[in-house]
Amino acid sequence: MNNTDQQKKVWLITGASKGMGLILTKILLSGGHQVVATSRNVAALEDEITLNKENFFPLALDITSDAEVHTAINKAVSHFGRIDVVVNNAGYSLVGSMEEMSDDEFRSTIDVNLFGTINIIRNVMPYLRKQESGHIINISSNAGYVGFANASSYNAAKFAIVGLTEALAQEIKPFGIKTTVVAPGQFRTEFMNSLQYVKNRIDVYGIDEAEKTWSELSGQQPGDPDKLAKILVQITEMEQPPLHLLLGPDTYELVLNKRKQEDAEFEQWRELTLSTDFD
Repeated sequence: MNNTDQQKKVWLITGASKGMGLILTKILLSGGHQVVATSRNVAALEDEITLNKENFFPLALDITSDAEVHTAINKAVSHFGRIDVVVNNAGYSLVGSMEEMSDDEFRSTIDVNLFGTINIIRNVMPYLRKQESGHIINISSNAGYVGFANASSYNAAKFAIVGLTEALAQEIKPFGIKTTVVAPGQFRTEFMNSLQYVKNRIDVYGIDEAEKTWSELSGQQPGDPDKLAKILVQITEMEQPPLHLLLGPDTYELVLNKRKQEDAEFEQWRELTLSTDFD
């Protein structure tokens, strides 16, 4: 195997039929990588891929089903022989206040954004451990660091992805496996078009107006998704990739300002914080 062959990897990407997942899939295939691409809508995914199909393995998958994930990963390894990079990309945001969200709406958001990621990691780890190599990339958001009104279920899931990745990094380091949690800001994908909104609306929260605003902003986002996808490829080629990666000037500014506010608040209440030990 020559050096060029060694640089080619087998990628597993969830939520690959549109948005950033689809863009990343196309970039990888054009670079000679092999891609296991999953989606609930596998027909739409297959329609999008017209080149390098010999390196493309689409799988219909509901990531909220641990049994389906187990079967899909077994199929992926059987097809390509290994998995080198996992991108937990599938997700969506539910817009609405916590009061308006039904139990089913809130739980569904958590199932896809959090438990879907957990299912993938749990089932791919035996293969990565055996290989003693691999890179797990978990897609969070600036909403994984900063709370936003009317996005509580998405915040809950994306904050959890950050903590989950920090714990995972410690667990898998002895096996030579790397992990990165990526927090993108506003990138010009179809994400805003796939926003879901609470069915039960209470006028005082203004969700009708929020829906109109988000619809108008779709297609105006400053972030270039091609650049984001190429950065994901870049970090998999690093000996020491970042554990945390903020992407986008908007995210950088939001998160750093949040950290400054937290530091000031912690210092303001320092006396109470330090008063809790036995005398």
